[in-house]
Amino acid sequence: MPVLLAHVHAAVEELKAKDVVEIDVRGKSSVADFLVIASGTSTRHVKSIADEVVKFAKKLDVMPLGVEGEREAEWVLVDLGDVIVHIMLPRVREFYALERLWTVGDQPPEQDEVETSAEDRL
Repeated sequence: MPVLLAHVHAAVEELKAKDVVEIDVRGKSSVADFLVIASGTSTRHVKSIADEVVKFAKKLDVMPLGVEGEREAEWVLVDLGDVIVHIMLPRVREFYALERLWTVGDQPPEQDEVETSAEDRL
């Protein structure tokens, strides 16, 4: 695991972020290598998690390229270059469903579907 990614995980764990997911987007995006998506329990929690991510990154001398959404704090994006961190309220996360967006096609087809397709060809 890259050092920056490990520090991001440490930061979100430090502030007890919920449902943390890491998505490897190498080969799917030229913008970043990894997305980290996490939930906060309130706007204050979301903002605090984002602040902690920035603090941990700065310990590595990584300055964020941008931090968006801090004022409303329903969805805060921290762009660390190779790693982009999304911290969201659960309802916002469910609505935008970034995990599904970035993992479409990653899952192998269900075994039943594979067998049915083979039978259809006969």
